[in-house]
Amino acid sequence: MSVIRRLLPHPVFSLVLLVVWLLLNNSLAAGHILLGSFIALVLPWATAGFWAERLHLHKPGLALRFLILVLRDITVANIEVARLILNPGRKLRPAFVHYPLDMDNEFAITVLAATISLTPGTVSVDVNADHSVLLVHSLDVDNEAALIAEIKSRYEAPIKEIFGC
Repeated sequence: MSVIRRLLPHPVFSLVLLVVWLLLNNSLAAGHILLGSFIALVLPWATAGFWAERLHLHKPGLALRFLILVLRDITVANIEVARLILNPGRKLRPAFVHYPLDMDNEFAITVLAATISLTPGTVSVDVNADHSVLLVHSLDVDNEAALIAEIKSRYEAPIKEIFGC
């Protein structure tokens, strides 16, 4: 293992930490850059032993498009959930749906679960022991099969491509 890799085990994570630190502080002052750089270097180094495997993005361009899609879906879902809640005549149909997973990469499953939970109106609840089923709760389910098909095509398929599952 090279010296640089030992000192900087997760360079992208370090860069993201620095950028988030500067954005949260809304400052490019030297002190914030210095402290953010320290955190961005020390945190990944200190936690390197806890990382199970190195993350490889097989399609980074698709990852960026996926991020934009998820941000758009979060915005649209916020409006839809507000419409559902603010309409007193609307009868909600909440349901737990057993979503069959077509991937076994734990990180990819975590990204899928987080994506589902970030989208208002749905939340991932549990993954079974053999990583074959994700339990999802949805605020308003008209058709379980349609919900499963939408998650498969809209989220799981791109995640599988991004991480090479």
